[in-house]
Amino acid sequence: MSDIQEPGFKSSGILAVLAKVFEGYNDQEKKAQIKKTNGIFELQIKNAEGNQATWTIDLKNTGTIYKGTAKSKANVTIILSDETFQQLADGKLDGQKAFMTGKLKTKGNMMFATKLDGVLKATKSKAKL
Repeated sequence: MSDIQEPGFKSSGILAVLAKVFEGYNDQEKKAQIKKTNGIFELQIKNAEGNQATWTIDLKNTGTIYKGTAKSKANVTIILSDETFQQLADGKLDGQKAFMTGKLKTKGNMMFATKLDGVLKATKSKAKL
């Protein structure tokens, strides 16, 4: 899944690990995750140098993560820094706290964005991030 990796973005390594976890799901696990989440997250992440990259977590149709904008309409676009995404993935920062302090912005269904924490936690336990 090296096509997910983006030089200069620590988040891309985390997303590559999550993608491997998704790939490792059997059909039943994948269907359960899709049913539980039922939506698409588009992540617009900006690194310390000011460069931006976009990844999509599709838990509505395919149960995959890929680099680039959502192929079908995203439920929510989450705009955040590389460092903030790392903190969310590590469980050091709560998504709602990040939103309230301005470290994370959303476009679209803000309530759906709260499901990202659950996705990261569920995959983190399998991935050993």
